[in-house]
Amino acid sequence: MTGRPGPAAGSARRFRVGAAAARPCTVVVCRGCCCGNPRKYPGIDHDWQLDLLRAAAAESDGRVAVRVSDCLGPCDQANVIVVQPSTAGRQAGGKPTWIGFAMGDDCTEELIAWVTAGGPGLAPPPATLELQFVATPREAKAARGRR
Repeated sequence: MTGRPGPAAGSARRFRVGAAAARPCTVVVCRGCCCGNPRKYPGIDHDWQLDLLRAAAAESDGRVAVRVSDCLGPCDQANVIVVQPSTAGRQAGGKPTWIGFAMGDDCTEELIAWVTAGGPGLAPPPATLELQFVATPREAKAARGRR
């Protein structure tokens, strides 16, 4: 025993493991109580949107992943999608990006183009998609507290 303490729990050391552990740009699609609900948005084919996102991820050679979440929170801005940057995107300063009212083919196509180009930190988002960026639940709560 050397007498030196080991790495602190949750330290950044666990992320310095090489290229094999690199995370892809991840699209988290909310499909909880409001998002993806055909009763709330009957004109939107929610399953088709998820199929398109999954097909794009499958064609990305591991650069994009898609996950489905039960509920991300800001139900008043349904359908909500969060784009988490890849490891390289985080290293370049990318942050998770919340997108509200993410419905329709145009939005889905722009989202796919952005994430396959690298996503947060690596590629600029399409201007029209950027108009749909929303505050995280934490940011929204903080803003309400400042009023």
